[in-house]
Amino acid sequence: MLEQLKEIENKINGYSIGNKEELESFRLEFISRNGLVSKLFDELKNAGREEKPLLGKQLNELKKLAEGKFNSHKLQLEESGMRKEETDLTLPGRNFSVGSEHILIQTMNEFVKIFREIGFNVTDGPEVEDEFHNFDALNTPDYHPSRDMQDTFYVLHKQDKTKKYVLRTHTSPVQIRTMLANKPPIRIVCPGKVYRNETVTYKNYFMFHQVEGLWIDEHITFADLKGMLIAFLRCFFEREDLKVRFRPSFFPFTEPSAEIDMSFGAGWLEMGGAGMVHPNVLRNVNIDSERYQGFAFGLGPDRLTMLRYGVNDLRLFFENDLRFLKQFN
Repeated sequence: MLEQLKEIENKINGYSIGNKEELESFRLEFISRNGLVSKLFDELKNAGREEKPLLGKQLNELKKLAEGKFNSHKLQLEESGMRKEETDLTLPGRNFSVGSEHILIQTMNEFVKIFREIGFNVTDGPEVEDEFHNFDALNTPDYHPSRDMQDTFYVLHKQDKTKKYVLRTHTSPVQIRTMLANKPPIRIVCPGKVYRNETVTYKNYFMFHQVEGLWIDEHITFADLKGMLIAFLRCFFEREDLKVRFRPSFFPFTEPSAEIDMSFGAGWLEMGGAGMVHPNVLRNVNIDSERYQGFAFGLGPDRLTMLRYGVNDLRLFFENDLRFLKQFN
């Protein structure tokens, strides 16, 4: 019987399997109910008591060899068949749906590109801020009346209950974080989402986008602010005849402060706010206000996008109606 085992093992190792018919012939010859391996198990009962353990062990190994070869070649043939189907050059090509950037993200990316060319670096920060970075450091303590316009969505912090946290109402906290971590000269823009407790209308939303900028150095003036913003707006709208004006206004973190308006010829539209950084803000971030000064500005890409593409309702940007959004791709 040992000779039979060796002979069958050699036949299994030398058996060539190249297609499904040869695979089925292998199964019938070796591992089917009437195959050679099964017949040897039937003959095992006639072996002597001392031979049975050794013969049984070798028979099991022979069975594993036959079944292993059968299973491996079966898998190879299945995978080969799948590959042939996948590479059928007569089939038409497959179309895949590819996503695209939201129109507001496209606008902010264009903002960033223009400001990078002017020499600004891009920074970012958390959307959940503490009161110090969002209000106090920006010369807006809790008793300041201007804070009522932005004192909005508060968030409970489970670990740190000693501070108040709020969904940031502007991206100015990014400026504070940057000034605390770096020394002048500083020239940055901060794009991102902000949140305010506003009634949702065609021109207002509780969440919108801002791109704020900051330039701190030894000899920065309001003239630098005006020249830079006029150049940016004319570049963005690709209109050299674009008119820009600065109206006196009030922001607690800048002095003097101004509203930025623009016009193509008929009427004026507010685009954002700007001003020279208040000395108190510089002192709050440990910058020498006697040596350094600078300007800050904030622009609304949502409103600029509406104006550029003739959109008359801000809510359309956030309703995720693909019929509306696809026209900008």
